[in-house]
Amino acid sequence: MAKSEKVERPTKKNEFELRFASVQAKRGWTDLKATIKNPLADAWDFLTRTPQSTTPNNYRLRGELGVATRDGSTHERWQHKPTLKGNARIWFYVVDQVVYLEQVHTSHPNETK
Repeated sequence: MAKSEKVERPTKKNEFELRFASVQAKRGWTDLKATIKNPLADAWDFLTRTPQSTTPNNYRLRGELGVATRDGSTHERWQHKPTLKGNARIWFYVVDQVVYLEQVHTSHPNETK
């Protein structure tokens, strides 16, 4: 191997795996890594351990925004705020032990203003 390859953090059996559900989510995640790295690491920990816990920073979206549809199935859409006062938002849904990052916003999404 010519270049060293980064070792990804393994998940425990009771933890959730994170996956990107869209190209936008991957881009947004990369942007957040560049701007709020420590809070994003904390978000990773929260989302892999307790993604469906309701907290001031993590809750279900309401109304039409509260439903995510993928491959003909509907799922509850959640929003996670990596920082309490910041504008970044992570929209996700959970299927079994996988958290699908659907949208990652570096600023407050217009849909929830």
